[in-house]
Amino acid sequence: MFSQAKFVSRVFHQQFTSPMKVRRPSGQRVLSGMTLLELTVVILVLLLLTTVLFFGATGWKRGTDRAVCIMNLQNVQKSVRGYANLNGYAPGTIVPNLKTQVIGLGRFLGATPICPGQGIYLFGNPSGTDMVPPIGELYMKCSLSAIEQHEPADHDGW
Repeated sequence: MFSQAKFVSRVFHQQFTSPMKVRRPSGQRVLSGMTLLELTVVILVLLLLTTVLFFGATGWKRGTDRAVCIMNLQNVQKSVRGYANLNGYAPGTIVPNLKTQVIGLGRFLGATPICPGQGIYLFGNPSGTDMVPPIGELYMKCSLSAIEQHEPADHDGW
């Protein structure tokens, strides 16, 4: 009984799990592999996928650069507001060396932020005065704010 079960198992295994055997007339050679056309199609598909991945990664990088730049703007704005509140400066008050009072070791912000999109940050008013900005205006602006939208549409709550 045991040997009969082994035989049935072996026959079943050979019958259903072995690859199909194709009988060819004797003398014919069987070529295996890919044709040049198939290889070309595979390479083109891989190049297309790489191109799509490249453009997707570039868009993702620009989006993250924009988000980090907006976070930098928000951190500086909140630091300036915190400094003004603690020292009793009203919005619109001119404060000498406001940037150095807010940004630096042991200050509200530890270091001067750097735009990840290679933009340049401009501090204070365009006229060059260090003034606590009025509500709705930013103390620090990015040079990429118009080109790549490195400035949020709404920053009144900062």
